[in-house]
Amino acid sequence: MSEVYRRAQYTGSAAQLDQLPADTGIEVAFAGRSNAGKSSAINTITQINGLARISKTPGRTQMINFFTLDETRALVDLPGYGFAKVPEKMKLQWQATLGKYLESRQSLKGLVLMMDCRHPMKEFDLQILLWAKAAALPLHILLTKSDKLSRGAGNGVLQKVRQQLQRTDIPATVQLFSSLNKSGRDQAISQLDEWFNLPEQPASAS
Repeated sequence: MSEVYRRAQYTGSAAQLDQLPADTGIEVAFAGRSNAGKSSAINTITQINGLARISKTPGRTQMINFFTLDETRALVDLPGYGFAKVPEKMKLQWQATLGKYLESRQSLKGLVLMMDCRHPMKEFDLQILLWAKAAALPLHILLTKSDKLSRGAGNGVLQKVRQQLQRTDIPATVQLFSSLNKSGRDQAISQLDEWFNLPEQPASAS
């Protein structure tokens, strides 16, 4: 498993597209509704507690946040939606900014979309999926909080989401993920490694 994720560092935020860093290198973005466990997933993947702030008030992340891994690679934490207690005008502004970022960012090589496995494929999730499809952006879905379901129930949700993606003709890979017990972490990192063009890591001896 690559150590590059443990070197992640917060390097800045942007409220508007003209505040984004130079459009170079490779970026992978993380999106999800405000209660989908996005910050927890980023912290789990990087193994850095508190890298992405976890708020008890969903929707506090209202900017595009950048975490560099090295000189050419970065994780991008996109604004959360759904339960955010903000004015409707601001929500619409977020959506417009997010849509333009997904459609126009040349360095963006993949999108990780997080959905609470108990409440997948909501309206915002579908909007993100359609944006990604229109931009021909590779997409990987984390069905988060899988520890809240039994193995059988979790696998049932996984199959339903895959079937819905097939019906809507949206190409995406899907997996179960839990920040609590770290299940699915290696699978998620394997997808990130591919997008970041990182060498395949040898199996751990431990």
